[in-house]
Amino acid sequence: MTAPSTAPAASRGGRWIEHWDPENEAFWNETGEKVARRNLFFSVLSEHIGFSIWTVWSVMVLFMGPEYGLTPADKFFLVSMATLVGAIVRIPYTFAVAIFGGRNWTIASASLLLIPTVAAFVVMEPGTSFNTFLICAMLAGIGGGNFASSMTNINAFFPLRKKGWALGLNAGGGNIGVPVVQLIGLAVIGASGGPRVLLGIYIPFIVIAAVLAALYMDNISSVKNDTGAAKDSVKEAHTWIMSFLYIGTFGSFIGYSFAFGLVLQTQFGRTPLESAYVTFIGPLLGSLIRPLGGALADKYGGAKITLWNYVAMAGATGIIVIASMQKSLPLFTTAFIVLFVLTGLGNGSTFKMIPGIFQAKALAKGLEGEEAAAYGRRLSGASMGIIGAVGALGGLGINLAFRQSFLSVGSGTGAFIGFLAFYGLCFAVTWAVYLRKSTSNATATEAATDSKPQLSYAEV
Repeated sequence: MTAPSTAPAASRGGRWIEHWDPENEAFWNETGEKVARRNLFFSVLSEHIGFSIWTVWSVMVLFMGPEYGLTPADKFFLVSMATLVGAIVRIPYTFAVAIFGGRNWTIASASLLLIPTVAAFVVMEPGTSFNTFLICAMLAGIGGGNFASSMTNINAFFPLRKKGWALGLNAGGGNIGVPVVQLIGLAVIGASGGPRVLLGIYIPFIVIAAVLAALYMDNISSVKNDTGAAKDSVKEAHTWIMSFLYIGTFGSFIGYSFAFGLVLQTQFGRTPLESAYVTFIGPLLGSLIRPLGGALADKYGGAKITLWNYVAMAGATGIIVIASMQKSLPLFTTAFIVLFVLTGLGNGSTFKMIPGIFQAKALAKGLEGEEAAAYGRRLSGASMGIIGAVGALGGLGINLAFRQSFLSVGSGTGAFIGFLAFYGLCFAVTWAVYLRKSTSNATATEAATDSKPQLSYAEV
């Protein structure tokens, strides 16, 4: 049995692992798990800071009082553009792992976070033009790309039986960057500090994350630059179906994370400090529970967890609509936090479905063993960037929906009604595509063809 070597590849510098076979249990138990967990830890650290920088403008807008001359619509537009850029850059970040190596790209992507942080630090003061703030908010969007490259990298390190837990922990640890930056913002506001203090806190941590990635992470040589995988994943219907479902879970999480404080300020008249006291709770709980969503999906099947999670999300949203119409702040806040928790669960279960779906397709093609595992890794890794990017665009939709709702009716009620309908549609798609045939009375012919892979989809 060959141990994972970290000797440099012949043609490329850096720490390159030449042999990696996580599906081999003996290999995994002897050396693989230790290496994978080490890379997971430092991947989480970099992704965590990336999320904080991506969502820092959800806190910055709380600092920006009347002296900045911005309307609520202006502020929603700022956070919307940060969301948009974060979604778009996820696609190139996904394939950067195959081009440069997971370790090498983690170093680069962490270092790039200095650009939006330093830029905002320089210009953050009253009198700065809206367009300048807009450019800085858009630059902060690059932090959203770290998720895609991190998930693609970690997907290659872990065996299929561990992917739900590993991807959930990786993503959840990154997602926690949202409430952490909001908590730090709360402390800064409470101490009467300015937005530059918040930005200044993050600059040294960005440097530390890049240095630790250089010291302790690895590249996997077998993760080649495979443009064919990208083309194949684009052609695969499941890539777009899962993108749609991920809009409902992660799009909700990131969109609400950006908007929660602004909604409390605009609809319920909360002060920046009062908003900050509450804003972090939902993203924190949603982040912490994401690994549980992945673990439940490992045990019961991601499709089943995702299906019933959408039912619960629709129920929580219905309560929010009632609270919004009755102007009940306690009920509104409680239901919103519950909705955050459910988005976290759904994030974990939907992302666990991705490698399972492509593994099921491999088995349906008649592939076995390592050949089937390699097929699943190839397509699931490529599709994750697309799914993550489209899912993040859901956050843009949520912020634009809030902006329009406040412009039209002066509250977020109209937006929430739209979200409620969307969750119902996500439920229908999950059932129709991944669960319906597993409960139908298939004919013998169908059992020999379509039913076999469809039955396995219920367990993904």
